Amino acid sequence: MNLSLGEGMHNPLRYLVLEHVTALISLSRPLVEAIHRADRDLASQVRRALSSTGLNVAEAFGNDAGNARLRFRTARGSLYEAQAGIRIAIAWAHITQEQAQATLESLDDLGGRIYGLSRS
Repeated sequence: MNLSLGEGMHNPLRYLVLEHVTALISLSRPLVEAIHRADRDLASQVRRALSSTGLNVAEAFGNDAGNARLRFRTARGSLYEAQAGIRIAIAWAHITQEQAQATLESLDDLGGRIYGLSRS
């Protein structure tokens, strides 16, 4: 199975990565809602960063190799922003480390996957 970036809409890698992003957003939603009750601005920023991650990943799969790498790097930056927002929410005691643990692990996994794509 060839997993190059140029396989179009039916690229298995594209599907897996986008599925990971949407699963991460679903996993993060209760955290963002909890953060929102204490800090609307921080919740909004985390929400936007997660959305930006998914949108930039999707855009990367539709670009040629050079532009794709840039979009993957932008997606990774947004992912790190979301991760920082969640860690900041923990520091402010808006949510607990235990509540966020699965999301933080998923963020790390996705970050590694996107890093690999930005290097190809």
